[in-house]
Amino acid sequence: MTGTIGVRERRDEADLVARLRAGDEQAFAALVDGWSGWMLRLAREHVPTHSVAEEVVQETWLAVLEGLDRFRGEASLRTWVYRILSNQAKRRGIRERRTVPFASLTSEDDGPTVDPTRFQGAGDPHPGGWRQFPQEWPDQVALSREVHDVVAVALVELPPRQRVVVALRDLDGHTAEEVCEVLGISAGNQRVLLHRGRAVVRAHLERYFDSTPSRKEVSP
Repeated sequence: MTGTIGVRERRDEADLVARLRAGDEQAFAALVDGWSGWMLRLAREHVPTHSVAEEVVQETWLAVLEGLDRFRGEASLRTWVYRILSNQAKRRGIRERRTVPFASLTSEDDGPTVDPTRFQGAGDPHPGGWRQFPQEWPDQVALSREVHDVVAVALVELPPRQRVVVALRDLDGHTAEEVCEVLGISAGNQRVLLHRGRAVVRAHLERYFDSTPSRKEVSP
């Protein structure tokens, strides 16, 4: 099953690249809408302001369009775009004299942790994902604006590398391998950063749910 899904994904990506090369504006617009969020988060780690990060993302999309003919599919399209974005952001950060490089793990390897049993194991459907969410996590609440705001606040408090890793894995749905390749970090480092970052985000969410009345209590 996994192999079948992988083949299908490669075919879908090849079709997407072909459409982009053919000048399909609808395909390009959908890609921009779907990917610009994580691109902005990653760019923001290297430049001083949100507006500069937006310019970096725009420059990246231009570079993607100009470089599509050079894309050979040796890495996924997302990874290829990541690399272009990272290079653009780092160069712009240097020009702005406020670059924020990925530092060592020394200061980010400390902090709260989470019981490993809360995560799914290698034999589970989603290895590394949460095994059980807080008890008061109905779908309606999880999708609410309030919860998104809680997560946003938690992410702001994280050190830069933890914030990027958590956002790429848990908000944008990228695999551990993709994150390691894009950020140039080892699998072990990725796991530590993700684990520490998730611990902070989960602590914020648990405090939120502990202070939020259940639907039964608030219903008329």
